[in-house]
Amino acid sequence: YLKAQKVRQLIKSDFDKSFTEVDAILTPSTPSAAFKIGDKTDDPVSMYLNDIFTVPVNLSGLPAISVPAGYDKNNLPLGLQLIGKTFDEQTILNLSLAIEKRANFIKKLKLG
Repeated sequence: YLKAQKVRQLIKSDFDKSFTEVDAILTPSTPSAAFKIGDKTDDPVSMYLNDIFTVPVNLSGLPAISVPAGYDKNNLPLGLQLIGKTFDEQTILNLSLAIEKRANFIKKLKLG
């Protein structure tokens, strides 16, 4: 447990150093587009690895949000993750709204 807490603090310290120069960090939410519903259910490792970009933020306890940003060539959704400073959720919410408006993301439903 103590070792895990030390690793967590190292991750948070790295983020805090970055925030001395920037107000927020923008990254992809996942390394690839979303997969279709039902895909990869027999491959839990692949499913876990698709969340790999969110793990450091979760460990650090920083505010973050994933916003829709468009579609890939197969019409599958892509997301961007905004990461903010401790207790600066409002900046993240403001930036995410701006990104959503400018990305002009429209939910595409496939029925049937």
